[in-house]
Amino acid sequence: MYDFALPPPPECHMPFVIFSSACRFTNVESTLFNSSAMGFCMRVSAVCSVMLFTATMLSGARTCYSPEDALSHQNKDVCVTAHVYDVVELADGTRFLDVCRPETPDEQCRFTVMSMHGDRNEVGDLNQYRQQDIEIRGVVRPYGGRAEIILSHARQFHGGAEKFRPNPALLHGFSAEDHKPAVNDPALRSGHHQSVFKTTQ
Repeated sequence: MYDFALPPPPECHMPFVIFSSACRFTNVESTLFNSSAMGFCMRVSAVCSVMLFTATMLSGARTCYSPEDALSHQNKDVCVTAHVYDVVELADGTRFLDVCRPETPDEQCRFTVMSMHGDRNEVGDLNQYRQQDIEIRGVVRPYGGRAEIILSHARQFHGGAEKFRPNPALLHGFSAEDHKPAVNDPALRSGHHQSVFKTTQ
């Protein structure tokens, strides 16, 4: 009979702790048994690695919401999947992706994608998305009783974030010509700077 007391063994490092005990076989007199045990460990380790990779890929997959479901995720950065029925452009250059069916009354069309004229270069031609299914990432913002995603960069169609926009409140009174700081911080106003950063003697 083999001695199955389990002293500290050569371990098979696997992603899942649940299988670690299966690899702890040492002080076994049979070379054949040792080979079989280590072969088993290697097979289990390979299976665990595949399972871990699959779980990682699945956990990284982004959930996309319909326009209707996106309404309940306002002020959140989400992915929305929709069909673009039309592309509408206003006189000022603002463009909209119309994701509501043509027969839907205007008051019932509660979600849209808006792209401002200043972002035209980063967004590109939107007519290519007419009558196409899209996935777009962005913050769902309430607007006039409806909700919208602001399309500011083409990368949003591929899971990328919106273009960064500085907070206008922080830039109030800033001018590069008069050497004022770019933030309206009371600690940086005249008469406060030295008192805040002065080292004690």
